[in-house]
Amino acid sequence: MRRLADGGRLDRSTTLAVTWDGREIEAHPGDTLASALLAAGITEVARSTVHGRPRGIVSAGAEEPCAYVQVDAPRSEPLVAATLVEAVDGLVAAPLAGFGRLAGDDLERHDRRHHHCDVLVVGGGTAGAAEARRAAAAGLRVVWAERDTGPLPDLGDDALCLSRTTAVGSYDDNLVMLVERVSSTRRRMWQVRAGEVVLATGAHERPLVFAGNDLPGVMLAGAARTYLERFALVPERAVVFTTNDAGTETAEALRAAGAAVTLVDARAGHAVVAAEGEGRLRSVLVAPIATPADAERVECELLAVSGGFEPVLDLHRHRRGGVRWDAPRACFVPHGTVRNQRIVGTAMGDGLPTVAALWLVPGGEERHAYVDLQRDVTVTDLRRAVGAGLESIEHVKRYTLVGTGVDQGRTAKTNAAAIAAGLLGREIAEIGTSTTRPPVEPVSFAVLAGRARGPRFEPVRTTPIHAWHVNHGAVFEDVGQWKRPWYYPQPGEDMDAAVLRECAAARTGVAMMDASTLGKIDIQGPDSAEFLNRLYTNSYDTLRVGRCRYGLLCRADGMVFDDGVVTRVAEDRFFATTTTGGAAAVLDWMEEWLQTEWPELRVHLTSVTEQWQTVAVVGPRSRDLLSSAFGAIDFSNEAFPFMTFRDTTFHKRFPARVSRVSFSGELAYEVSVPSDAGRLLWLGLWKAGEPLGVTAYGTETMHVLRAEKGFVIVGQDTDGTVTPIDLGMDWIVSKTKPFVGRRSLTRPDTARPDRKQLVGLLPDDPSVRLDEGAQLVLDPEQAPPVTMIGHVTSSYRSAALGRTFALALVRSGRERLGEPVYSPGADGITAARVVEPVFYDAEGLRRDG
Repeated sequence: MRRLADGGRLDRSTTLAVTWDGREIEAHPGDTLASALLAAGITEVARSTVHGRPRGIVSAGAEEPCAYVQVDAPRSEPLVAATLVEAVDGLVAAPLAGFGRLAGDDLERHDRRHHHCDVLVVGGGTAGAAEARRAAAAGLRVVWAERDTGPLPDLGDDALCLSRTTAVGSYDDNLVMLVERVSSTRRRMWQVRAGEVVLATGAHERPLVFAGNDLPGVMLAGAARTYLERFALVPERAVVFTTNDAGTETAEALRAAGAAVTLVDARAGHAVVAAEGEGRLRSVLVAPIATPADAERVECELLAVSGGFEPVLDLHRHRRGGVRWDAPRACFVPHGTVRNQRIVGTAMGDGLPTVAALWLVPGGEERHAYVDLQRDVTVTDLRRAVGAGLESIEHVKRYTLVGTGVDQGRTAKTNAAAIAAGLLGREIAEIGTSTTRPPVEPVSFAVLAGRARGPRFEPVRTTPIHAWHVNHGAVFEDVGQWKRPWYYPQPGEDMDAAVLRECAAARTGVAMMDASTLGKIDIQGPDSAEFLNRLYTNSYDTLRVGRCRYGLLCRADGMVFDDGVVTRVAEDRFFATTTTGGAAAVLDWMEEWLQTEWPELRVHLTSVTEQWQTVAVVGPRSRDLLSSAFGAIDFSNEAFPFMTFRDTTFHKRFPARVSRVSFSGELAYEVSVPSDAGRLLWLGLWKAGEPLGVTAYGTETMHVLRAEKGFVIVGQDTDGTVTPIDLGMDWIVSKTKPFVGRRSLTRPDTARPDRKQLVGLLPDDPSVRLDEGAQLVLDPEQAPPVTMIGHVTSSYRSAALGRTFALALVRSGRERLGEPVYSPGADGITAARVVEPVFYDAEGLRRDG
């Protein structure tokens, strides 16, 4: 195509620097990347994702199925239609082969607005403009959104007119998401809640299906007319193939602009049987539809096709709006109503031409007749789907992937439904059309996030002791939103060496860990014991004041949800800890049961996670350290037994609670103080422990220590499908009282003996560490499909054992003790033996020091 000397809606006084695939091309303000490429004579802009065939520009708007490109400047944006990319100075873009490249994005680039209005009008055409003016004249608050770049007329102070704005999703109660292109580098997400939504979204043209219809140079007739009238682009020789008057009008417009045009009208009994060319369109074969073998070759550089029009009903369908088949216009039009929503103009089908429906041109090779240009779905693929017994269009969609691309099959769905109906011998009205889902067009995660990114999206949480960890070389891991010390490497140590050293210190001397991130919930009220009884699998009305009890929570389906230690502070007050990552979820879950199921219970819940700082002191010499720091407490086993606590003071002014609990199996304590004393507590305990050789340890060492004892981590050794019985924790499940999930534990599925159960694994080679998540099999030589019997949940190297070990969930695991299992991996097959999940101090003798 060539650019005419004048005409179009371009600012020809300004030339823009645009780079395409390393080549500089000329463009003007008002151009899109697609029009600039066509003006430069570039027809191939992409390769198809499945077949790797050359693809060109098919449309001039959002219905584009082929010309998706990578934009690298002025902002990085992958997988965007060239027809929607505005030409700006410094634009750099390149073709794609299916997938784009992600790049960093400026935190300040995108933002979000919330807005309420009486009427939201989507669409800036004739019908949309009339609706917006009518609502504004009635004194209503109006939002008017139009995708195009031209400014919208001013409707007054109560109207918000947004050009360059696309409605990408419609949700319950008239919540509509809009994306505004504020500039070439910035987007704004609008969340608009409207009293009434008016959809004036128009209609887009539909292509025709024939052999070679995917060649660059085959374009929608309406797009050819847009490129002529808006961008002053015209071909030398064109063929227009149409089933309706819109195609005829395009042929007349191209002729008037100086192009040599051949009109092929299906209503006159003729069709383009095939498009020909190597890499791009060179000629077409034209023949009577009744005798496709009697074809004549017509040379051309452009083939403009029009198979009819499709009302744009994505937003209507998002709200489960219905459609019906309109035979005269050969398209689906709205049917029924959506509350507080109206559809006007061509989106209703009004003004669309009547069509001589032609779904598949006979005579060409079906394997080269493309129904979905983005997904490379051909007529052959549809025939295969129907031949496999699929009759529902939704099943055909999933079998062939027709309509599952980023364009959601805008130009493909009706053709696919019609051809499938023909193959099935049914009517298209009976087959229907597949659904559409938001977003209407691809929206980057950066735009969805807006400014809510990094610390603005998920704040980094640190304890008051954090600076000490940093100064002592801690390597951190993210647990929930918390930065937790992972391990403390000394010079020359890797992670394995550091963890082995920390584990040895905890088992043979004394070690300290910052445990402040554990979730903490204060539970008060006269019905607190009853409340906990209903939630936890074990009983709390029998827990005496001053004592602690390990507790397990299940969901209503009987699956393990979270765990922690519950302390009874007073007759009407308990203090519960949760996992670090589960703190918010457990509190929310407790509140839900309290407020919606048991509102009669007199209980109040308060999160105190950040109000208390906790230090775990672990190891045979932990009693010596704490005796030095808290001389007023008798730490002997007789005076301070396991699972009890003592309240005291620290620095003579801070309240402190010392609890004798252990997640390592060693003699251990947890000391809690108010947050403003957290750093002082750590420093004080560290100073008291220096003569004893105290060592700081991180979460990896904590994991090793607990796994050696067979203690589970919820979320690592469980996956939402594991019951307490699967974990071998029948002892914590009450046989007499009801609790959330109790009934589900008696279902046949949760009681069957072949469920996955927690076991230990010892690799045959004690130096080999199994991969966490690795699948386990009984027969490594089994031909595919291989039967998987479980997977590794935790795997470590142990200083105490002098070897590697693992925990795993294995089908009927407790019946397989002593049996071999195998883990196929990238480095070969690792053999291991199933053992009990407690590897160290099975008698529990070390707990009391």
